[in-house]
Amino acid sequence: MFSLSKIPPFCPQGVQLTDVHKTGLGSSAALITSLVTSLLLHLSVISREDFSEEKGRARTIAHNLAQFVHCLAQGKVGSGFDVSAAAFGSQLYTRFNPVRLQPLMEGDSFTARPLETLVSSTERALDHRVEPFQLPPMTRLMLADVDAGSDTPSLVGKVLKWRKAESVKADALWTALNKSNQALARTLLSLSVMYEMDQISYTDGVEFISSLQHDQWLANSKISPKQQGVIDAFHEVHRISEDIRAKMREMGDLSEVPIEPKEQTALLDACVSQAGVIGGGVPGAGGYDAIWLLVCDPPQNRLGGQKPLERVEHVWSTYTSLDVSPLSSVESVAKGARIENLEDILGLRDMV
Repeated sequence: MFSLSKIPPFCPQGVQLTDVHKTGLGSSAALITSLVTSLLLHLSVISREDFSEEKGRARTIAHNLAQFVHCLAQGKVGSGFDVSAAAFGSQLYTRFNPVRLQPLMEGDSFTARPLETLVSSTERALDHRVEPFQLPPMTRLMLADVDAGSDTPSLVGKVLKWRKAESVKADALWTALNKSNQALARTLLSLSVMYEMDQISYTDGVEFISSLQHDQWLANSKISPKQQGVIDAFHEVHRISEDIRAKMREMGDLSEVPIEPKEQTALLDACVSQAGVIGGGVPGAGGYDAIWLLVCDPPQNRLGGQKPLERVEHVWSTYTSLDVSPLSSVESVAKGARIENLEDILGLRDMV
């Protein structure tokens, strides 16, 4: 990870854009959201002042149009989460009804579309819902590319085809998976509340589990009740994340789609078994794209030894079954897309 910080900004890839490996982390949605927003600002459809409002009309217009453009580019109405995240930042997302965009998808790529509803009546254009979300304090999300890449629309199309053919079985699994996702979000948010209520006990709890594997977290009887509550919550995050992985693998088996391929299962298991690693999985539609891990990241390392971050980096650097490429990632406090000045972004002036 240290070496990643030494790579110059906007470093040339040395290959054509079509040959750059995708990571499945929403880069296409981020690019489209940025482009659409830039054009709206340049053409004065929205103003810089209005766009600065986190949930204002201007940002909603940019989001709505970006959703449509992204769907049109992919040839289908997807979940919309990646575009929503690019527009509004970290969130709990409830999808809009696909019927809202479906009429605009009809015809070929050059057909004129009636976009007035998306830009003028934003309160009824799309019915998505966005709620605030953040990672628990003293944790860090780690990402890695597995140097393969998948065709997201193709994978999703196969899953939807299976869901239509096996609707009863698929709907039951879909419902169970949704419940697990909601439980994971609630538990992660509850940890932030615990931190606000008692920062000392929370910090002690994080430092304790940082040096132990997840199956050892509940074995110490000398922990105070408040610290135990923190540890119990982190262990629940681990349990739920593993349950989500199991359900995703089941969905992959039933639909004959490699949502969590066996090669990535082995890599994730090796990572999650490290001390201080809370959980992990494959992002987005899955496939041979990337993996994510949530690890403890306490401010100090009073117990000595390697930090969870270092343990994971060691696994990645020595792994031989897949080519694992760490990705530079830090949690952003910004609420989605923002207007930047050329001089504030290192290397951007030279690129344009």
